[in-house]
Amino acid sequence: MTIKRAAAYTRFSSDNQRDESIDAQNRAIEAYCKQNGYELVMTYEDRAKTATSDKRPGFQQMIGDSGKGLFSFIIVHKLDRFSRDKHDSVHYKRILKKNKVRLLSVLENLDDSPESIMMESMYEGMAAYYSLNLAREVMKGLKETAYQCKHTGGLPPIGYSVDPVTKRYVINEDERGIVETVFSMFLAGYGYNQIIRELADKGYKSRYGRPISKGTLYTILSNEKYTGTYIFNLTDSKDAEGKRNSNRKKDDEDVIRVEGGMPAVITKADFEQVQVYLSTENPAT
Repeated sequence: MTIKRAAAYTRFSSDNQRDESIDAQNRAIEAYCKQNGYELVMTYEDRAKTATSDKRPGFQQMIGDSGKGLFSFIIVHKLDRFSRDKHDSVHYKRILKKNKVRLLSVLENLDDSPESIMMESMYEGMAAYYSLNLAREVMKGLKETAYQCKHTGGLPPIGYSVDPVTKRYVINEDERGIVETVFSMFLAGYGYNQIIRELADKGYKSRYGRPISKGTLYTILSNEKYTGTYIFNLTDSKDAEGKRNSNRKKDDEDVIRVEGGMPAVITKADFEQVQVYLSTENPAT
């Protein structure tokens, strides 16, 4: 009798931070294996990782191991645990097929029939719809927060804190000097290295306790928020391949910009002059 060796893959999303979700998936997969004669030889998992991206360490290790003959089946609790991106799903299923590994679902009983192929496509479409619709609803809530000039998450820019009651930006007096020093020295013609040394001499460090870097200087110098303009949705967080690129600006109609929506640290005139310098061919280095 041929031993049906299988690997389990479990995952929960960053919008569903529950370790017990992993445990429940594992129990369901173990029960499925006992009922259907599979020997569970490997287990892979990703915690707080979305299936809209393939940047999941457990998932990638499993895909790599699929070509080593360790198992002939991968079992998931639901197909959306494997992927919620239809392009990724097709791509990685093709790799599994090449490696003679079959993907199985505990809750979706699919075989090789034409009907099952159609149903699997429907499941994948529903999973993709769920992710896109969720992203749309989340963005709707973030935009409403932004129209109120409130913090929408993440670390505030250097020089600002978030009021715990109003959730609006307030000036961080411990960091304000960093911003003022950077702008004033840059406008006076000092280069990045000179500014960094001056900040170090004044005892300023990054929020992680490290010296201020050139990258941080550029981020400060190019951030319009320091003029008191609240800005949200300025750049695309990810491209079509899921790669982050903070330099990719969105169209103006997609950007929320509220003049006077937060306290100013520098003048608009100084900011605009800095942008002129930054746009030159050889800005200060």
